[in-house]
Amino acid sequence: MASQLPASDRDRLIHPLSVVRAARGWTYQDVVSAIAKHSRNMAARREKAWRWEHWGVVPDLESQLALAAVLDIPQERVREAPWPQWLPAGDPLPTSFGWTQSGGLQALVNALEYAHVDRRAFMKITGVPLAGIAEAWLTIEPRELVAVLRGGQVTADLVERMEEGLPRLRFLEATRGGEQARALIHAELGMVVDVLDRSAYTAVVGQRLYALAAELGRMAGWASFDAGLHAAAQRYWLAALHAAHAAADRLLGANILKSMSLQCYDFGRPREALELARSAHEGAKGVTPRAAAMLALREARAHAAIGDSAACERLLKQADVEFDRITSTDPEPAYLGYFDESEFNAQVGTCYLDLGRSKEADRYFSRTLRLVPATKVRDRATYVIRRASAQTQLGDADHAASLVAEVRFPR
Repeated sequence: MASQLPASDRDRLIHPLSVVRAARGWTYQDVVSAIAKHSRNMAARREKAWRWEHWGVVPDLESQLALAAVLDIPQERVREAPWPQWLPAGDPLPTSFGWTQSGGLQALVNALEYAHVDRRAFMKITGVPLAGIAEAWLTIEPRELVAVLRGGQVTADLVERMEEGLPRLRFLEATRGGEQARALIHAELGMVVDVLDRSAYTAVVGQRLYALAAELGRMAGWASFDAGLHAAAQRYWLAALHAAHAAADRLLGANILKSMSLQCYDFGRPREALELARSAHEGAKGVTPRAAAMLALREARAHAAIGDSAACERLLKQADVEFDRITSTDPEPAYLGYFDESEFNAQVGTCYLDLGRSKEADRYFSRTLRLVPATKVRDRATYVIRRASAQTQLGDADHAASLVAEVRFPR
């Protein structure tokens, strides 16, 4: 019986059309009726959709193109991928990669194969499997990297030159948005994975390569998230988490889980957001004060989302203490640079906004907007909207409207 199959096999048996129907609340009749509106030759009989889903019958091209139009999927995607792979849930999103060097490489290869063409707008991993990923990352120790794979020897100087491209990509994503940066980040990730797969390197160089792949995967996930491609974001982040584990970089893994937590928060899944945020916070011990403050605030936001004011306040105080301890001499990875004073205030303000404490939220958002750098175009727009929400809660609709009128997103 299906219930006795391993989870990976059960997932494989779910037809993508059934996932589309579930996401849209469609019956079989709804499917064929929607297609009939875009096709002159399609008879609206529910049996057709049932056969497509259960008997392996392939609909004719006209019907496929009509369904794609309903789902807002470009025609070229239908012509490029066979039925049913072009459907929004057609590409598999496995979660069973091993927490090893080879498992990390497999996860990265899977992300490169599927994530860039992923156009679905909903998450695929939720509930217990999502929490299980965080738990596994938290508890399993990374194995020693294999010293040599095959091909030429990778030197530390080469890795350093590859790492030098990260600031440029971060700047592009922050100023122009995920839609424009995503293709470049994906291409650079592909180059790193190719080096990992085809080259020889020492364990130390291998760790740096996996860390680089993990950070690029995190960035690709964030760019996809910003572009509304949420399953693609999950695919990149899952691969990045495995790569961070192979690199034995707990802070980088925690930062990836933090991004996954924010996605759950945005999708109205606060309990899962909390599990991911808690794993991130617990898993990164001995980090710098900036990192500790950032992870404490991510968990605080998850508690605020479920209305746990006491836990949120406890974490806010912890974050405040850590943030005051930051010094310019702390050795930190470059990706922590975004977590500056403006970001700190914005996260605190968001916690108070979710708790319904509008005056405090407005005070922190006002401070954020005075501090946020001009280069953070998207972040400024987000913070303006949040302050407008606080003003709305305070009953000042005119001020809220004037704030929203100023919003400018990256183009």
